[in-house]
Amino acid sequence: MNSRQRAYLKGLSSTLTPIFQIGKNGLTPEVTEAITEAFNTKELIKITVLQNCLEDPKQISQMLAERSHSQVVHVIGKKIVLYKEDKDHKKIFLPE
Repeated sequence: MNSRQRAYLKGLSSTLTPIFQIGKNGLTPEVTEAITEAFNTKELIKITVLQNCLEDPKQISQMLAERSHSQVVHVIGKKIVLYKEDKDHKKIFLPE
Protein backbone atom coordinates (compact mmCIF):
# COMPACT_ATOMS: atom_id res chain seq x y z
CA MET A 1 0.00 0.00 0.00
CA ASN A 2 1.44 3.36 -0.99
CA SER A 3 1.13 6.67 0.86
CA ARG A 4 -1.69 7.95 -1.35
CA GLN A 5 -3.79 4.84 -0.64
CA ARG A 6 -2.99 5.04 3.08
CA ALA A 7 -4.07 8.71 3.15
CA TYR A 8 -7.32 7.80 1.36
CA LEU A 9 -8.06 5.07 3.92
CA LYS A 10 -7.22 7.43 6.80
CA GLY A 11 -9.83 9.82 5.44
CA LEU A 12 -12.43 7.07 5.25
CA SER A 13 -11.63 5.87 8.75
CA SER A 14 -12.17 9.29 10.32
CA THR A 15 -15.95 8.79 10.20
CA LEU A 16 -15.88 5.18 11.42
CA THR A 17 -16.84 4.24 14.94
CA PRO A 18 -14.70 1.60 16.65
CA ILE A 19 -16.36 -1.81 16.50
CA PHE A 20 -13.94 -3.59 18.86
CA GLN A 21 -12.35 -2.74 22.19
CA ILE A 22 -9.25 -4.40 23.59
CA GLY A 23 -9.23 -4.28 27.38
CA LYS A 24 -7.20 -5.49 30.32
CA ASN A 25 -6.91 -9.05 28.99
CA GLY A 26 -5.08 -7.72 25.95
CA LEU A 27 -5.16 -9.44 22.60
CA THR A 28 -6.87 -12.76 23.28
CA PRO A 29 -7.50 -15.47 20.67
CA GLU A 30 -11.23 -14.70 20.89
CA VAL A 31 -10.70 -11.03 20.02
CA THR A 32 -8.39 -11.97 17.17
CA GLU A 33 -10.95 -14.43 15.80
CA ALA A 34 -13.77 -11.87 16.07
CA ILE A 35 -11.75 -9.27 14.19
CA THR A 36 -10.84 -11.80 11.50
CA GLU A 37 -14.54 -12.68 11.15
CA ALA A 38 -15.45 -8.98 10.86
CA PHE A 39 -13.33 -8.78 7.72
CA ASN A 40 -15.93 -11.03 6.05
CA THR A 41 -18.33 -8.07 5.93
CA LYS A 42 -16.06 -5.02 6.26
CA GLU A 43 -12.85 -3.96 4.58
CA LEU A 44 -11.92 -1.18 7.01
CA ILE A 45 -12.08 -1.68 10.78
CA LYS A 46 -11.39 0.69 13.65
CA ILE A 47 -10.39 -0.72 17.05
CA THR A 48 -9.99 1.01 20.41
CA VAL A 49 -7.38 -0.06 22.97
CA LEU A 50 -8.74 0.77 26.41
CA GLN A 51 -6.72 2.58 29.08
CA ASN A 52 -6.52 -0.53 31.29
CA CYS A 53 -4.73 -2.52 28.56
CA LEU A 54 -1.03 -2.75 29.35
CA GLU A 55 0.05 -3.72 25.82
CA ASP A 56 1.34 -1.18 23.31
CA PRO A 57 -1.23 -0.32 20.59
CA LYS A 58 1.47 -0.44 17.88
CA GLN A 59 2.45 -3.97 18.87
CA ILE A 60 -1.20 -5.00 19.02
CA SER A 61 -1.80 -3.60 15.54
CA GLN A 62 1.16 -5.53 14.10
CA MET A 63 0.02 -8.79 15.72
CA LEU A 64 -3.55 -8.27 14.49
CA ALA A 65 -2.37 -7.51 10.97
CA GLU A 66 -0.28 -10.69 10.88
CA ARG A 67 -3.02 -12.90 12.33
CA SER A 68 -5.86 -11.53 10.20
CA HIS A 69 -3.77 -11.09 7.02
CA SER A 70 -4.67 -7.41 6.91
CA GLN A 71 -2.69 -4.17 6.74
CA VAL A 72 -2.26 -1.48 9.38
CA VAL A 73 -3.52 1.82 8.00
CA HIS A 74 -2.49 3.81 11.08
CA VAL A 75 -2.30 3.87 14.85
CA ILE A 76 -3.11 7.14 16.56
CA GLY A 77 -3.02 7.07 20.34
CA LYS A 78 -5.25 4.18 21.35
CA LYS A 79 -7.04 3.84 17.99
CA ILE A 80 -6.05 1.22 15.41
CA VAL A 81 -7.31 1.11 11.83
CA LEU A 82 -6.89 -2.06 9.77
CA TYR A 83 -7.66 -2.71 6.10
CA LYS A 84 -8.16 -5.98 4.28
CA GLU A 85 -9.21 -6.03 0.65
CA ASP A 86 -12.25 -8.18 -0.11
CA LYS A 87 -11.55 -9.91 -3.41
CA ASP A 88 -15.16 -10.98 -4.03
CA HIS A 89 -17.26 -8.05 -2.76
CA LYS A 90 -14.97 -5.07 -3.01
CA LYS A 91 -16.48 -1.88 -1.56
CA ILE A 92 -13.43 0.36 -1.25
CA PHE A 93 -11.57 1.22 -4.44
CA LEU A 94 -8.11 2.55 -3.67
CA PRO A 95 -6.49 5.24 -5.84
CA GLU A 96 -3.52 4.09 -7.90
